[in-house]
Amino acid sequence: MDAPRDDFKWFGEGFDGFPKSLPEDCVEYTIYILETALTDLERREKLREVQSAAIKLTYRLLKDFIWQRETFKLSLDREDGRSFLRGRTNYGDSVEDEWLIVYILRDLSKQFPKIWIRTADTDGQFLLIEAANALPPWLNPEVADFRVWLNDGKLLIVPLEKPGEQIVDAKPGPLTLNEALKIIENQTSKLLHLPAVEAEAFYRVQKYPNQILDSLHHALLTIPRKLAYILHEDAAYISAAVEAFYLRDPIALRPLQTSDDSGLHFPPTDLITMSVKFTKVGFAQLKSQQFAAPAPWADYVSTKRDAKPQDRAEMGMKATCGFEMLMCDPQNQDKKAVREISLLFEDIRLGQDELPTDAEIKKWGMREDDEAWLDINFEDFEKELGGNRKQGAPNTNEGFGDKGAQENLRKMVARFEGFLNDDSAGADGAEFLDDMDNDDGEEDSTMNDDSDDEGDDKDVSFDENAFANMMREMMGIPPIAGGANATPKVSLHEDERALSVSADEEDKKGVHQAMQDIESELREAGALDLNPKQEAQSSGSQRKAIGRGSSSGQSKPLTGAEDASEDGEAEIDFNLAKNMLESFKSQGGASGPGGNMMSLMGMRLPRDESDDGDV
Repeated sequence: MDAPRDDFKWFGEGFDGFPKSLPEDCVEYTIYILETALTDLERREKLREVQSAAIKLTYRLLKDFIWQRETFKLSLDREDGRSFLRGRTNYGDSVEDEWLIVYILRDLSKQFPKIWIRTADTDGQFLLIEAANALPPWLNPEVADFRVWLNDGKLLIVPLEKPGEQIVDAKPGPLTLNEALKIIENQTSKLLHLPAVEAEAFYRVQKYPNQILDSLHHALLTIPRKLAYILHEDAAYISAAVEAFYLRDPIALRPLQTSDDSGLHFPPTDLITMSVKFTKVGFAQLKSQQFAAPAPWADYVSTKRDAKPQDRAEMGMKATCGFEMLMCDPQNQDKKAVREISLLFEDIRLGQDELPTDAEIKKWGMREDDEAWLDINFEDFEKELGGNRKQGAPNTNEGFGDKGAQENLRKMVARFEGFLNDDSAGADGAEFLDDMDNDDGEEDSTMNDDSDDEGDDKDVSFDENAFANMMREMMGIPPIAGGANATPKVSLHEDERALSVSADEEDKKGVHQAMQDIESELREAGALDLNPKQEAQSSGSQRKAIGRGSSSGQSKPLTGAEDASEDGEAEIDFNLAKNMLESFKSQGGASGPGGNMMSLMGMRLPRDESDDGDV
């Protein structure tokens, strides 16, 4: 077995730095122009055209949009003698921002068919991760770097060189960036375009550009007039404030731990109500936080109001405190939003600008969106899992959460069901149904030749009922009558050393006899004793009641074999019920095998709150 590849070079051996990795929640994207006839100066001019087009595109699409943390941006860079455009965006907790960037890059590639775009995030090739269900087996994380490119709106993949077949001028392992660019320059026609992979990778991009505005939320907040002026100048400042509030620490809270509000940037005076625009992620973060009102806000928030004005006051208090933390924390002084807000404060102080009046604020609009998307009805959630729509809305997308959550859940369930219902899977389990399953193509030709010979694969029958009866006997449960007459239903794929049908029957008898011998030994040892003697008398009446299940409350006397049979069934039913309830009780209210099994059978038991150990 070959030793693992190690390209790390120590000091004195050409050490070129430690491997670089992206920070958390970051996506990086690079754009290349690979026309060999162009000089570097001409290439830089074309890249500036792409950069200008990107600015116009983002302005047209994202005029009213708010990024969760950082914006999409491209800068001209040069590395290893090659000029290109590079950008990096920290999307924070809003994964939708990452897919919006993919949409923008794909649109750019359609405008400029000569550009080649590569993108990756903290997890690596996230486009391949999204398309994992459709990937060929050879395209694994070990070899995926620098193989995935966007060009002319398509997802193209640098193929892997097969043993004995020179497809591309590359090694059959991980690629470097320069190797990938060389292949694209010289062997563009050899790149793979897999429609199934492309459809899966761009699945989330289909909802754009409509999703851009759907990801925003408007809410009415009661805030200081000075803060209303700041937000009217640039609504995107709210994202930085929400992040400061959401990630607050004791140091950030210090400016608010004072009863004197004269030193605050936004004291709780001259309050007004205005419509504030959030990202849905940011609004959920602000809404979900439990936050006790600091001293300057305590009297105002504690005043009794109706439900809606109170909610607006609490949300306004949270947002204002977030801005206060943002402006006072020394770690934030270099942020763009803090610098710009400081300049706006200076304009107000010098009289170059004035705070808005109530009439001006009303002209801004008082939009307030429905917050129903925050609520999840778990009954609807279970119906969605079962593929059933909400009652009363059979032809709509109404259900739990938003449309994106429903669509992603249906897709996940469909994939899982497809995996379980894979009839072509053999004894080794479900496999990828893909043209690239067999890299060498040798097994396909072998299986198709001489299919009628005796040495080829055969279908071996498997009697479900016979196996079930054997298992029931092992557990001490009476076998089901008529089980021997069951017809075979399942066929397994066996190799060339399969035995004949007659030999199979003899083996079954031998296995059956061996299982009976094991059962007798276990019974002698007491391992299969479902009715311990110490419990026999105390629970005898309960067993008979469970086993017979008489609805009238009367039971007729049983004698001989009939009595013994009834007692056996009662013992089995009682112990089975007892074990199931003990298993459910041991879960302590959490998920477990007992609860899951009873849930599948349609039984839902309440959580056991008793302190004793009895079932």
